[in-house]
Amino acid sequence: MKNRIIKLCLLLTVMAFTAEAVEAQAKKPVRKKAVRTAKKSTANRSRNKPTAAVVAPPVDTVKPAPPEAKLDIPPIKKSLRNDNAIERNLVKDRIPLAYEHIREDDAVYIQRVWREIDVHEKMNLPFVYKAEGDLGNQRFIYILLNAIKNDSITAFSPEDDRFTTPLPFQEIVKGLVGQPQVISVPDLAKDPDGSKGLMRDTIIVNEFNPDKIERFWLKEDWVFDKESSRMQVRILGIAPLKTITNDDGSFRDVTPIFWVYYPDLRPIFAKHEVYNGKNFGARQSWEELFESRMFASRIIKSTVNNPNDEFIKMYVKDPILALLEGENMKERIFNYEQDLWSY
Repeated sequence: MKNRIIKLCLLLTVMAFTAEAVEAQAKKPVRKKAVRTAKKSTANRSRNKPTAAVVAPPVDTVKPAPPEAKLDIPPIKKSLRNDNAIERNLVKDRIPLAYEHIREDDAVYIQRVWREIDVHEKMNLPFVYKAEGDLGNQRFIYILLNAIKNDSITAFSPEDDRFTTPLPFQEIVKGLVGQPQVISVPDLAKDPDGSKGLMRDTIIVNEFNPDKIERFWLKEDWVFDKESSRMQVRILGIAPLKTITNDDGSFRDVTPIFWVYYPDLRPIFAKHEVYNGKNFGARQSWEELFESRMFASRIIKSTVNNPNDEFIKMYVKDPILALLEGENMKERIFNYEQDLWSY
């Protein structure tokens, strides 16, 4: 009996150990699968996790704005000693004479005339006199530009000749030299042979050439004053002209750059002397030159029989006939005064 009980206990013990071994072997694969699944899920999470996009640094594709146009006017250098054999104080203190007053009722005849002055004519050579003086360069265009730049006078837009719109000096500079341009040229420093096609930006700045100002316009009124029985002329405005050329360099047309009011210029012109090749000491002022009509010009437009307000070249195409038409207008104005006299 005892032997049976002992055998039964041993059998139960063996069965218990066997069951534990089986359970241990059954649990090991499950644990491995769980670990692998966890690893896979972790890997999937890392793969599915959105990555930050790599942003390239911004490239500035906007070209820098070109600089403003500049006009190099020769500086005014005054002499520190007396640069003349005599004391010339009359020029410094010179004041233009006031115009004779003309009553509106006495102005029985008025005609408006536009003239063109060509500096290539011999009588007009003082307009391009290049010498330097105590008041700056003696060229006529520089006298106008210095007066405008120093705010001595006001320039007006060339849109019309009625002095309606003031024109800033910077706009005048653009009209004379144009706006600087930015263009692309081959970069020979980084690409000497041009195989890479590298380009660089360069700025093209035009320089002002005073020799290009070859003509001026005058606007004036011819008035017959019945009180004094004289025909009087009053200059109203002056405009320098810019020459427009074709692609081949041939002449196309001229256009005014700005207008200035002549009565405002008279005090300035009175202090600037005009070149006199025959007697350098007997020079007159620019104000005296215009008042005494010491210049050569031609009429390009007038109010004489001109209902369409056109320039002569608009209805007379031949240049020679246009000159004759201008002389014809001048003759009509002259004849009006002469016909009033009786002998």
